[in-house]
Amino acid sequence: MRWRTTIAVLALLALASSASAQTASGASDSFAGAGDVRAEVAAMAAAMKPGQGFAWHPLLRDGERVAALEYWKKPGRPAVHPDQAEYATVIAGAGTLVMGGKLDQPVVVKPDLTEGNRIIGGTTRTLGPGDVFLVPAGVPHWFGITGDHLVLLGMKLPTKH
Repeated sequence: MRWRTTIAVLALLALASSASAQTASGASDSFAGAGDVRAEVAAMAAAMKPGQGFAWHPLLRDGERVAALEYWKKPGRPAVHPDQAEYATVIAGAGTLVMGGKLDQPVVVKPDLTEGNRIIGGTTRTLGPGDVFLVPAGVPHWFGITGDHLVLLGMKLPTKH
């Protein structure tokens, strides 16, 4: 299981390139070691305020492309990214992914995000460390949280140029 996590994280890291800025943990814009990732996740957990359900932190950048950590304590709203696929690896915690089906009562929040009340239909999968998934652009998805948190390392991949 650990090798799947390592391979998945390396694949995400390989998508980012160049630059040299350093983060507080020592990660650069083009590389973050396992210790850097653990330090960033711990810093995110410590920085979350009571009642805060979600935090997002860029880990690696290459221009507009960002590999970011998402720290979930509470489930968000079901969402669709019309022009972006979402590729992610579960870093820590556990949860549920519902993907596919139809978004109920969709509301465009911003051009790259539509949210709804729930997903009608869709496939439910249990998520744990090392799991990797790809949500195609335009496909509804939602994350449930099992336990106290779910941490993802992910990228949005534009489908239009």
